[in-house]
Amino acid sequence: MTEKKHYSIVGVMSGTSLDGLDLVLCRFIKKKNSWHYEVEKAETISYPDDISESLKTIHSKDAESFCSFDREYGHYIGRCIRAFLSDTKVSPDAIASHGHTIFHNPTKGYSAQIGHGAAIAAEAGVPVINDFRSMDIALQGQGAPLVPVGDKDLFSDYDLCLNLGGFANISFNKEGKRIAGDICVCNFILNMLSQKEGKIFDKDGVMAKQGKTLPGLLAALNHLPFYKKPFPKSLGREWVEGNILPMIINITNSNDLLATFTEHIATQIAFTISREKGDTVLVTGGGACNTNLIDRIKSKTTKKLILPERIIIDYKEAVVFAYLGLLRLENQNNVLASVTGANKDSCGGVIWQS
Repeated sequence: MTEKKHYSIVGVMSGTSLDGLDLVLCRFIKKKNSWHYEVEKAETISYPDDISESLKTIHSKDAESFCSFDREYGHYIGRCIRAFLSDTKVSPDAIASHGHTIFHNPTKGYSAQIGHGAAIAAEAGVPVINDFRSMDIALQGQGAPLVPVGDKDLFSDYDLCLNLGGFANISFNKEGKRIAGDICVCNFILNMLSQKEGKIFDKDGVMAKQGKTLPGLLAALNHLPFYKKPFPKSLGREWVEGNILPMIINITNSNDLLATFTEHIATQIAFTISREKGDTVLVTGGGACNTNLIDRIKSKTTKKLILPERIIIDYKEAVVFAYLGLLRLENQNNVLASVTGANKDSCGGVIWQS
């Protein structure tokens, strides 16, 4: 059988910060036994109010509502992809969809990303790969992070890869293995606090700069037990609700909270990157556009923070999920036990033929 040397894959990402649905059309070409990518088109689709509200609240609804919205959201994703591809002449080999995380509790053996694969495939008319986490969790892993395979194969020019999304996470090579994990909460809490003041997010950290750091809260945040755990480790909405929200329930000044959490995030990130080898840190995700947060991290470390072109800042995770889909089609391992803590590497993802 002739070895396939190129793929066109749509990567789909929806993060916990609810910025919208990230779509990328990627072309992958194999050269000298390694894959190289080109982004042919990229777009972020803002969620309609009803979808956004359901994504925020579906975790508290009954099981039937969850199943119903899983399919509804899948059809929505499929329609978005169909529109996204309508002005191209490309017929993708597949769609690789992360889905939107609603539950993440690997210690109890589950993680749920909604956006049903069959519904996406039915709407888009393209094979779909989704549910990338379940096999790893069945193998006693965290089911996260998934991006380090792409960091290792597509972004190997950098010593460390830092993503500032809903949660800040990192990956890097150490003693021949890829190491990765979540560092701390990031845009999930910053956006939540901004939205209390009627803003989608704190652009450039302006609100945070207007506030003052609360020393007692900062100390309490920095002493949370999670930070003493070694990698691999992962965070989710449940951890924030159980550990962080009770700490701020009686604090009403959003600017002070934003200032304090920005300092907390910068402290945890700087501590993490400063103790690892290497000089260059690739910074991507929505938080890379928060100039105040970047400045606070820079003030606490001698590492060189590198902000790439905007399309990579915004769409790197979607690009990597397209790559995970490629590896699934090739039946190659796309989830690393060294970063998830699983019993072994695995090839994650369920394929739905259109």
